Amino acid sequence: METTQMQTSNWDQFARKALKNERITKEEGLQILNARNEEILSLMQSAYKVRYHYFGNKVKLNMIINAKSGLCPEDCGYCSQSITANTRIEKYTLLEKDVLLKGAEEAMKRQASTYCIVMSGRGATNREIDQIVDAVKEIKNEMPLKICACLGILSQEKVDRLKDAGVDRYNHNINTSKTHHDQITTTHTYDDRVNTVENVKIAGISPCSGVIVGMGETDSEVYEMAKELRQLSVDSIPVNFLHSIPGTKLENMDELTPLYCLKVLALFRFMNPDKEIRISGGREMNLRSLQGMGLYAANSIFVGDYLTTEGQEFSSDYQMIEDLGFEIE
Repeated sequence: METTQMQTSNWDQFARKALKNERITKEEGLQILNARNEEILSLMQSAYKVRYHYFGNKVKLNMIINAKSGLCPEDCGYCSQSITANTRIEKYTLLEKDVLLKGAEEAMKRQASTYCIVMSGRGATNREIDQIVDAVKEIKNEMPLKICACLGILSQEKVDRLKDAGVDRYNHNINTSKTHHDQITTTHTYDDRVNTVENVKIAGISPCSGVIVGMGETDSEVYEMAKELRQLSVDSIPVNFLHSIPGTKLENMDELTPLYCLKVLALFRFMNPDKEIRISGGREMNLRSLQGMGLYAANSIFVGDYLTTEGQEFSSDYQMIEDLGFEIE
């Protein structure tokens, strides 16, 4: 009986480069994104070697509270909260302090180590910063939680105030590549986003910035996203996979497959070997039955719902982590 031997690439060469903190080239990045599906197990095994070196089998849990919903003047094509979106979402101003505190208590119950306070809008006003600062101080006094704030484009002065209040991390995603940015939004620039990340670093807050994959970008632009985040030297990288929402500009965009998403996660691990890689929005919809495999490259997930979309039941996340032989950080 004739047998066929599967030809595989030596993905370990990328693991070795990553462990020496050598940057993956564009040609190599495209090789990863275009890996044959038959090679996915060997690719993820190599990515896992890097993940294990820096994080072992620990999985970090994060929980989001949508602290202000809708009412956003920006025109981001993916977002259900955009002024241009024709969506039926709940809209409300910044939540009261007691609600934010209850959210922190829920994060503790769900074993999340980081509580993410997220607001819609271009950027928080001085009054909103006052409210967030007040809530953060109380949370930090009462609970051993890390606080991540995501409040839009902020000046250095406002970022400094968050630092003084005890905010540990600030998230401001680049979302896409610089060359694709104008296809996604026109009401702010790519540099506006990068400048906010730089302000965060100056203030001494841990910088968090990530992407949304699946918005019509090319493989080369996916590589450029990973490269930009490496150059920005952010500590945490949420990798979102587009969850196209009816009523948004990108409502008909549906080009991702579970295997491609795994290749993206492997690329981001090789490019940013010692950083927190978090599988974020769109995880359940795009990775589907392969969610667990994503954790061989990534070391972090959100538990519970996202902003205006539902996440997987958090007990299922615990089971997934346990089944993999991993453990919650």
